Amino acid sequence: MAKDVIDVGGKEVIVREDTAKAYRGVNWAATVAIVCLAIIVLVTIGFFVSASRDGKLVSPVDSTNSSGR
Repeated sequence: MAKDVIDVGGKEVIVREDTAKAYRGVNWAATVAIVCLAIIVLVTIGFFVSASRDGKLVSPVDSTNSSGR
């Protein structure tokens, strides 16, 4: 059975290869989820800042119908 070494809390642990792959997969998935959430938050904040630059928040429908018709 193949063995692999993973780092758990600063300590190297020898585990089976499938366990090491699962451990790395969970770490990768958590990292991707955190990065995606950070990007979503930054884009949302950017949209709110750019939308409120003139001092009032309006929806896109309100801004396209503001010609006075």
